[in-house]
Amino acid sequence: MTIKVVIADDQRMVRAGLRMVIETEPDMTVVGEASDGVEAVALARRLRPEVVLMDIAMPRQDGLAATRTLLSAPGAPRIIVLTTFDTDENLYNALRAGASGFLLKVSSPEHLITAIRVVAGGEALLDPAITTRVISAFAGSPGPQPPPELAELTPRETDVLRLMARGLSNGEIAAALTVGEATVKTHVARVLMKLGLRDRVQAVVYAYESGLVRAGSA
Repeated sequence: MTIKVVIADDQRMVRAGLRMVIETEPDMTVVGEASDGVEAVALARRLRPEVVLMDIAMPRQDGLAATRTLLSAPGAPRIIVLTTFDTDENLYNALRAGASGFLLKVSSPEHLITAIRVVAGGEALLDPAITTRVISAFAGSPGPQPPPELAELTPRETDVLRLMARGLSNGEIAAALTVGEATVKTHVARVLMKLGLRDRVQAVVYAYESGLVRAGSA
């Protein structure tokens, strides 16, 4: 299957450079380019790409708002947010918006290609250790009552979500719970399904913002 990509960036030279890198790969093609968030949303809805590379700072509508708009509808593409600003706040806002990946524009071509393949395959790109650091720093205090959907999780699924939120891989979770890695994968899939989450990055955000896990907890 060919991975269809839309590039959204207000700088023509950046778009041209990204297109050049992507189209050297036999399993990828750039189906459209947008210079602002409004164009990005319209193109993605019309062309149905698997992945959108989304700049943050763009005119008319920024990349975070465009990401939220796209992901609010069924059948949305996967979003990789691109930025020149390596700040925790930008990363946190990208995760909150629903992005499945975050890349600096100075990342290597090899990293970009890997990121597109990983995200197109349904996985999240971010290192869990970075994710948890950022979310624990920026997540606000949870409300007085936990979200009702948390009650839908079994005790074991709740344990898995807590360990995911602390940055553990499936193998590490399996070792901590003394179960097989295949069992952990099943629990992770059920957690995502029950909570209506796209991937484990969103699960980490959810765990902190719901109060299930708090910054600095062991």
